[in-house]
This record gives sequence, structure tokens and C-alpha cells, in this order.
Amino acid sequence: MKWVKAPEELKVTIEKLMQGIECEKRPMFGYPAFFINKYMFAGLFKDKVFLRLSPDQVSSLRRVYPSLSALEPMPGRPMKDYFVMAESLYRDESRFRKIAAEAADYTRTLPSKTKPAKAKSAKPKAAKKTSARKHTRGA
Repeated sequence: MKWVKAPEELKVTIEKLMQGIECEKRPMFGYPAFFINKYMFAGLFKDKVFLRLSPDQVSSLRRVYPSLSALEPMPGRPMKDYFVMAESLYRDESRFRKIAAEAADYTRTLPSKTKPAKAKSAKPKAAKKTSARKHTRGA
């Protein structure tokens, strides 16, 4: 798969659209992404803008934007809850901000992410092996 950089203009656009939403910006897939409670909820992939949407948002948006499609960083491997926004949608700043705010609210309802505790090994550590061969002094 050939690497495609996100257009600079699109990076500026997504930064502007995320203003006013309390989130953390950091890179994902080498592109700008925005996180809430350690969950990615918005970002860029190649020349696409995506949001994490609730099932209700997906239903209502599909009525207006039937081409709404799942984000697939790898062909045939869609990411659950992440959808590519139509250019006409993210170019309509007020509409996009409303949808992004709803996506942020949905993301805030997800359970807190915590690091899993390291599992202790059930196997006891093996004792050091000693050589079965006897060492003798002299020859």
C-alpha cells in the first residue's frame, strides 16, 4: 500500500474544526488524530476526515449522506464505529462541528481505558541447571 500524505490544507481544516472540543491531539497512522479519554474520536487518514460515531448518528447521517462509509486503513478491515465524512459535510463548518461535538459526547460515554495488569506467569522459574559432568583436578 502506497503511503499518501494528508494535504496540508486538510490538516489546517481539521485543526480548525476541532477547536472548542476538549480533546488531545496526537498522531495516529502518521496523521493528526484527536483523542478523548484515550479513545480516538476524530482524525485524518490520507485525504479523508473521519469521526467515531454512535449507532444513532450513523443511522441519521446515512439518511442524508448515503455514501457514509466505514474507515478502512487496510482494505477489507473496517474500523468499528469510525466513519469517513463526505467532503461536503466537513466543508460545512457549522454542521460538522455539531456532528463532531456529538461524536465527542458519545466517546466520553465509553468506559475508561486502563492499562491491563501484567499477568504473573503460572510457571515457576526453572532452577539453574548444573553440569552432570564431574570436574577433576589435575590430569
